[in-house]
Parts: sequence; C-alpha cells; structure tokens
Amino acid sequence: MFSRRDFLRTSLQTSTLVALTPTVPSFLAQTARSAPPDRDGRVLVVIQLDGGNDGINTIVPFADPGYAKHRKALRLRTDQLHKIDKEVGFHAAMRDAADLLQAGRLAVVQGVSYPNPSRSHFKSMAIWQTANLNLKSDNDDLETRASFGWIGQALDGGRRPGDGSPDAVYVGTGSLPAALRSRRSQASAMTRPEDALLTLQPNARSMTAGVDTGKDLAAFVQRSTLQAYATSDRMRTLLAAKDQGSRYPATGLAQRLQVIARLLKTCCGTRVFYTSQPTNAYDTHYNQLFTHAQLLGELAGALRAFLDDLARSGLAERVAVLCFSEFGRRVQENGSQGTDHGTAGPVFVAGPSVRAGLVGPTPKLLDLQDGDLKVSIDFRQVYATILEDWLGLPARTALAGDFSRLPIFRS
Repeated sequence: MFSRRDFLRTSLQTSTLVALTPTVPSFLAQTARSAPPDRDGRVLVVIQLDGGNDGINTIVPFADPGYAKHRKALRLRTDQLHKIDKEVGFHAAMRDAADLLQAGRLAVVQGVSYPNPSRSHFKSMAIWQTANLNLKSDNDDLETRASFGWIGQALDGGRRPGDGSPDAVYVGTGSLPAALRSRRSQASAMTRPEDALLTLQPNARSMTAGVDTGKDLAAFVQRSTLQAYATSDRMRTLLAAKDQGSRYPATGLAQRLQVIARLLKTCCGTRVFYTSQPTNAYDTHYNQLFTHAQLLGELAGALRAFLDDLARSGLAERVAVLCFSEFGRRVQENGSQGTDHGTAGPVFVAGPSVRAGLVGPTPKLLDLQDGDLKVSIDFRQVYATILEDWLGLPARTALAGDFSRLPIFRS
C-alpha cells in the first residue's frame, strides 16, 4: 500500500532531484538519452499580434475604389506593394511574407472575426483565446480569467508527450496566455532556452538508481522526473553546440522564434508553442505608417527566418504557424493619421504543408457594416481546421460547437 507518508517522502526526494547544481551526472545523462525523441509529431506555433492589426494595410486591396476613398494619408503606393493577384498585395515591408507565399509556404485567410465583434482589446482577445463568445465583461476580470483556453481544452483531449515535456510552452514575458489554460494538460513559460535546463545534486544517484517500472504514484513521480531530465539533457547538448546555419534578424520576435526553433531541435514532445509581438504594438491610433511598416517587417522577417531554420534542420514539415490579432481596424482613417478599432482582419497560416494563397473572399471596402468590414470567416473555423486537420485533436469541446473547416492544409 502506498501511504500518504510515502508520497510525502517521494515528493521531498523529487524536490531534491530538481535542485539546481552545476552539472548533470553522467549516469543520469545516459538514462535521459534512453528516452526516444519525437521527431514526427506535428507542432503548432502561435504568434499573437497584440493591439489590433490594420489588415487593410497588411493585405492591401489596392484595386478596390473604397481604398482610395477611405485612405488618404495612409494610402500605400500600388507600385511598392508585393502583388498577390490583380486586386490585393502585401504591404511593402512584407517582402519576406510575399516570398513565403510564392514558395508555397503561406496562406492568408481573409475577413476573419466572429459574430457581433467587440472593439475592446481585453474582451476581444479573451474571446479569441477562449473561443467563448459569451464573455460579458469588457475587462480582464475574474470571469475572463476563469475561462479555459481553446488550445488548453483541445490538448486535454489528446495524449500527453511521452518524454515528459509540457503539452504547451509560452515563450515571452508576462503571464501565461489564456489560450493555454486547461483542466489537465500542462503548460510552461520561459524567456530563454536555458530556462529548460535542470540539473541534479551529486547525491541523486541513490534516488534514481533502478527506475521503478510499476504503476503506483511513486513510480510515476520517478519516471516523470527522469523524462523531464531527458528533455533538459537534449537541450544542454544543443546549447553546447553551435546553431549551424541559423540566421535571424535582431528583433524581439525573431529571437523568441529562435528559442522555439532550438526547443524543437531538442526533439521534445511539446505540441504547441506560443509567443507574441509587444503588448498593444499594433494599436496604431496615430502616425500609423512608420510604426505599422516596422511591425510588419519584423513579423515577415522573423517568420521567414524561423521557417528557413526549420527547413535546414529537417523539421519544417512538422510545423505550422498561426498569426492572429484580436481585431482589425476601421476602414476610414482617423484625423491623427491612424486607424481606430475595427472588426475583421487577415489571419496567416504558414508552413510547407499549407495551401498557399488567399483563403476566403477579399473584403469589399464599399460594402461595409457600420463602417467596418463584413465578417466572412469565423475564427473558430480556422481553429477547427488547425485542431482537426493539423494537430489531429478534437475541436468540438474546445470550441463549444461544430465549425466547418477551411482548405488551409494540403491533403
């Protein structure tokens, strides 16, 4: 019988195991390396564009007469855009994104939002992260914080990583995104690859000798500890080696994606990685042109560097990247050479397995609803497609309903 006293003693031993010391003993390294890495499981990387991205000046409808009508100071020159077709093109700063689309590695889902969209940053972001349209508060209050996330709930319905890795990892600063909150799946946060390193005290040999293969709680704790060290040991090996051929721009987003790439190279079993551009960076109420160009250039450059790095490492086929923002901007520019909170906007899905190009109809700038773009695609359709078609996870519970999937991935 495994008693409460036994559990407490095992817990104390486990606490000792995870104490920080200078080295990992060789006997543990050998045990850790015996855990087989997962090089085949599919992975989702989420990039959150905080603040409400102006989709009209991201995927620019240059042929729409409403563009010249509603955008005077913010109208982008057609000859500087990277054309997608005869009607729309990427912002001039997004050459890297245009190259990804041309190479078959980027899909642009147009006109994405949800019914009766909110223009509140807090509420709309909470809706996107939880897939719950029934949130009543416009602020980040207890009701919002109590909701589970769409990713966390979906991971609850899948298998845990066999190597002891967390189901999801957030790379960035601040609190864990609501999208990763769950009942059972595990999520962790880090800012640097070194945050994943664990080391043992020298006297840990006796505590880990003869790994228990039983099914009781003590055996589970012991196996879980060693599995965590397996991931840590692979990360240590990676950090000790040079990251050959890895070239990233010197931007915050690029550096965070490089952390994710290095984690993927450890062959850890984590299925979802989450990061973002700076808080409210896309909230361009005034002097939008320069700020927006800088942000889009950072996004496109970081995304291409990340996918190229994974391709050189033979990992790209495993990974899909989702880029979203909580809402778009108003069609009509304001009097401060900026744009105010709107509704629908584009969502990007990137990776070698996507059907490259435009998904969904291009919004019409002369056919508006209360001055905003009409919503043509519910964001939960994007989520359902990613969960079902890419991660192979059940979507119905996570999204509280059934939603038709989109032709985003190649069969």
